[in-house]
Amino acid sequence: MQQDISFKRINKLAIPALIAGVAEPLLSTTDLAIVGNIQHNATESIGAIGIVGAFLSMLIWVFGQTRSGISAILSQYLGANKLNEVKNLPAQAIVIVVATSFLILGLSFPFARDIFQFYNASGIILDYSVEYYQIRVFGFPFTLFVIAVFGTFRGLQNTYYPMLIAIIGTIINIVLDLILVYGVEGIIPAMNIQGAAYASVFAQVSMAGIAVYLLLKKTEISLKLELPFNKEISRFITMILNLFVRTIALNVALYFGTSYATSFGNEYIAAYTIGLNLWLIGAFTIDGYSSAGNILSGKLLGAKAYKTLITLGNRLLLYGFLFGIVMAVIGFIFYKPIGRIFTQEPEVLEQFYHTFWIILLMQPVCAIAFIYDGMFKGLGEMKYIRNVLLVSTTFVFVPVLLIFNELDYKLHAVWIAFYCWILVRGIPLILKFRGKFLPLAQKM
Repeated sequence: MQQDISFKRINKLAIPALIAGVAEPLLSTTDLAIVGNIQHNATESIGAIGIVGAFLSMLIWVFGQTRSGISAILSQYLGANKLNEVKNLPAQAIVIVVATSFLILGLSFPFARDIFQFYNASGIILDYSVEYYQIRVFGFPFTLFVIAVFGTFRGLQNTYYPMLIAIIGTIINIVLDLILVYGVEGIIPAMNIQGAAYASVFAQVSMAGIAVYLLLKKTEISLKLELPFNKEISRFITMILNLFVRTIALNVALYFGTSYATSFGNEYIAAYTIGLNLWLIGAFTIDGYSSAGNILSGKLLGAKAYKTLITLGNRLLLYGFLFGIVMAVIGFIFYKPIGRIFTQEPEVLEQFYHTFWIILLMQPVCAIAFIYDGMFKGLGEMKYIRNVLLVSTTFVFVPVLLIFNELDYKLHAVWIAFYCWILVRGIPLILKFRGKFLPLAQKM
């Protein structure tokens, strides 16, 4: 059967996924931009959002891997024309991940101060971090639920509904941010950083409600838990465990970056937070093409269309590289205005402008690494991408950071380490993909 991997087909999947992919980092970045312009303790507020954002991102990336597992299995079964055999898998997976999220909420809430002290937060930044987290963490179960539903839609080759959910959630978040952070004179008092947290939680709850409606009304997938467990649940759990270890390694790098930036001083952690959020937006933007690779590669593997799979890999490599260059060029053109969106503090802007160029130069390399990362998830190759992350974090990121920190490079040390880290993440994936599937394609 002929498989469509035309530019039009790839973009039909990629562009909605691109928009949906920026939803979670955009929630944090919206908080950042609005809180960064308040009149009282703006720098400390930015730092607190950055620290909490790093911790929440860790939780979401660790426990949100259900999306990749569900998507990989559904798309492979769809390609093999056996979707009926796994229709009860999404509900089972969602119950597992949401139950886990409530456990994490209960364990982390009372120890929030200890957690953020571990990130080197102190004084006002520590107080704000605890304040912000103990509100925003209540959106965590809803976020993981939405991520799992997104995985179900992706497995069904549908990225439109996740985009729709993400757009509505983002609009709700921005509107509520403006109202709750700054207040409405005579009606609603300015809540500052607390207002940003409440806005994010309400947006996440709203997204979960819309996700339930669309999944039940627009697909044949049920959210009713049926036992016994699906035959693929063991493979799903193995995938998730491999991705769990992989994401721990990823977040070790993020922890070191945030911790070191915090130790340099308030203006450094604020500048790092702005840079990290922009980097994450870039990462989640390219996630659109990564998602297309994830969705199509799983289906092509299920159909055993290896020649088409190789062609898909080549096309996505080119698209990703060009997309990364475009993002870098846009960043350089609007270099100064981008910083002023988030803060007017001259000390913070100075540190941000000193290092933003490194983040921009990373974009083409990040694009390639993230796209192939998505393809490997679609192929079910979770063990390999786990090992790549373990090696790149342990033997590249941490040593490079320590070496350049000893040379007193400060934020430059952090971003140079990330640049080397992403290089070592991307190259092995390309070599492994071609080494495995080129021989299979040649036999056809």
